[in-house]
Amino acid sequence: MKTIASFSVDHDLIEPGMYISRIDGDVVTYDLRTRRPNAGNYMSNLTMHSVEHILATLLRNSARGDEIVYFGPMGCRTGFYLLVRDTVSPEDVYRLLVETLRHVPDVTEMFGAKRKMCGNYRGLSLDAAKAECASYLNALLARGARFDYPTKEENA
Repeated sequence: MKTIASFSVDHDLIEPGMYISRIDGDVVTYDLRTRRPNAGNYMSNLTMHSVEHILATLLRNSARGDEIVYFGPMGCRTGFYLLVRDTVSPEDVYRLLVETLRHVPDVTEMFGAKRKMCGNYRGLSLDAAKAECASYLNALLARGARFDYPTKEENA
């Protein structure tokens, strides 16, 4: 069986940041890594779920909302996937993500936190989402708009 693209990346080299994971036709998948993989520091389900509600809503309501295909968590609990149409450059996706993360502190309600809107509506925390987003914003700004996964040669 073929190894899927996300399993072919050396996770021991990944730092928090934004990476182009794959391109499928007109859809670009971004790996939004909020934490270093395999380091023992994983998002709680509460945090992951909360960030998903906040960022998915804000991104889909942005000026580029029609070009957002999907936003959701990674099962390993170290980040999120953002799928965007290729009509948006990586630099513009980076700027959109930074702008969106900067807006999170202004959010005053948890989006979709009602029984009829979510299958686990009690498992949400605005404070957890805000803390995770603030931490990720700092990591993104520190790393800058670099989209390639690190290689062993770079870390040597």
